[in-house]
Amino acid sequence: MKNVPDYFGSLVFDDRAMRATLPPDVYDSLKKTINEGKELDISVANVVAAAMKEWAISKGATHFTHWFQPLTGITAEKHDSFISPLPGGGVIMEFSGKELIKGEPDASSFPSGGLRATFEARGYTAWDPTSYAFIKGKTLCIPTAFCSYDGHALDKKTPLLRSMEALNKQALRILRLFGNTTAKCVRPYVGPEQEYFLVTKELYDQRPDLRFTGRTLFGAKPPRGQELEDHYFGSIKPRVEAFMQELNKELWKLGVLAKTEHNEVAPGQHEIAPIYTTANIATDHNQLVMELLQKVALKHGLVCLLHEKPFAGVNGSGKHNNWSIATDTGQNLLSPGETPYENAQFLLFLCAVIKAVDDYQDLLRLSVATAGNDHRLGANEAPPAVVSIFLGDELTAVLEAIESGTPYRGSEKTQLKLGVDVLPKFHRDNTDRNRTSPFAFTGNKFEFRMVGSSNSIACANIMLNSAVAESLKIFADTLEAAEDFEAALNELIKKTIKEHKRIIFNGNGYDESWIKEATEKRGLLNYRTTPDCMPHLLDKKNVDMLTRHGVYTYEELKSRCEIMLDNYCKTVIIEANTMVNMAKTQIAPAVETYAADVARAAASKKTLDSGISLSYETGLVRKLSALTERIAAKAEELENAVLALQNMQDVGAKSVTIRDNILNLMGELRLACDEAETLTAKSYWPFPTYADLLFCVR
Repeated sequence: MKNVPDYFGSLVFDDRAMRATLPPDVYDSLKKTINEGKELDISVANVVAAAMKEWAISKGATHFTHWFQPLTGITAEKHDSFISPLPGGGVIMEFSGKELIKGEPDASSFPSGGLRATFEARGYTAWDPTSYAFIKGKTLCIPTAFCSYDGHALDKKTPLLRSMEALNKQALRILRLFGNTTAKCVRPYVGPEQEYFLVTKELYDQRPDLRFTGRTLFGAKPPRGQELEDHYFGSIKPRVEAFMQELNKELWKLGVLAKTEHNEVAPGQHEIAPIYTTANIATDHNQLVMELLQKVALKHGLVCLLHEKPFAGVNGSGKHNNWSIATDTGQNLLSPGETPYENAQFLLFLCAVIKAVDDYQDLLRLSVATAGNDHRLGANEAPPAVVSIFLGDELTAVLEAIESGTPYRGSEKTQLKLGVDVLPKFHRDNTDRNRTSPFAFTGNKFEFRMVGSSNSIACANIMLNSAVAESLKIFADTLEAAEDFEAALNELIKKTIKEHKRIIFNGNGYDESWIKEATEKRGLLNYRTTPDCMPHLLDKKNVDMLTRHGVYTYEELKSRCEIMLDNYCKTVIIEANTMVNMAKTQIAPAVETYAADVARAAASKKTLDSGISLSYETGLVRKLSALTERIAAKAEELENAVLALQNMQDVGAKSVTIRDNILNLMGELRLACDEAETLTAKSYWPFPTYADLLFCVR
């Protein structure tokens, strides 16, 4: 199969496969479950399971697994074969509806944040029919939710599905008020852009920091980084192009709508972006994208780095979460149309998003909080940690006109004149793009730019869906009780604009003056690190909202706060221990050896010619000796500080200590080692440098 349409989705039990393998009545029943949330009958599940098994076996599958997304942030799977023994020997291939619907993986070793004791091992996986099953290798993968014996969600999929249901319920209330009786459901749609770095496996294997932590913990600035700005959208190198071609093919087989690929800003950095699909499927697909990025890279002698900041001094990697909402009839509720000022329904949904982002800045910020993303946010390459909305000139002018009660004088579209007759003429968009904004409107969707490259997009979309559902609920409660719908609608839009316009900022988010204005004049939040923001998950307003819509229970929220802070602590401690080990066993010995060799060479020269000047050698030896002592002292100080953390039981207090003390000590040790790198001959340096790593893929 050479043509993409011939093999696209060939490894997915999608609608085409279901139509071809299921009886019409079973197919119709399953589609009602998928599209309308109808309960799945076990008799239907048995027929689906049999058809799914036969289809999978015809594709070479021998095993099945319930594929789920625990709170580790990655996926998990336990494989079972289809074989069942026959009397007297032999086997048959079986797969029942019960096996399709429910699995029982051991839940004892997955993070639970106290939702169950370690000795309580039972957990359940439950089939998610809204996300198609697919084949990976020789295994049929069935997307599932994951919960504890007591029914608590232990995964990222379950709260995401709950948030989608909450958004659907409240959005339909609004649509009915506008006379829309045909839409049966409203879904959030997502297109996550995925950034990543590529390095050769040969060099990667020589860097313990990359192998243990995913980022370089040491590295002096190279002579050249991204200053020339020649990598962004530049010609893709043959080796990278071959990798991208195979990646696309593997993703297309799995039905992932991989669309765009290009070089990113930093040397060795690239991006892949898909076409939009529903938030649930987009989340599943993005997990597959990250997995296949790493698998396919290895086949090409490369390693894919998904860390948010694998290299200091050059741009880090994000995952821009493009989000919109649409009906099952195809109406994008965030599309302003030709005359947004006259589109009351669009304006109300727009106001719902504005209110949601303002009211729940903290939830959006903490939804992207990790130790890795803390290095990226606010680093003049990614949005600041302050959440704000970019609307662009036209929409901002529309809202200002509504607030002031003055007529809006819409501007005509500007035709761009490029000064060359042969070039086509086209109209300029109503707004520019603002790459410095955390939450930017880009025509008919919002781009949430704060998500980190290694993050699951589930968390960000859970909070976004839930917050918008809350705004829509408040709007629906008001409008349904109003005697005069039109008057109440106009007043509601005007009131929302006035109360939440502080969150709208169309300027440069990298400017320090904006951070000052945002926090001091507008009262916006600035949670710079994970320990700053994560405890606010348990603020009363957040708990009340998320439990009111059934997205989380209080126990589930408490567990996630515990898990995320614990993950932050473990991540940084692993990095600190790696630094100590590298400094003690590789860097300090290398610097000491080089200093000794320089001293011996100087002594030899002095013996040969007593009148020769040795100021260079003497000065270098002194510097290197001083740096060796400094490295040893800083490594010991860091090691002792990490050991002291063992006595701290409270994860919140531990995370604050790490933020305020451990990270500073890590920075001091790095500074000494990076300075030593600039003075040590390359042949002595124990691992590849930044110059090697950033320009290694040719």
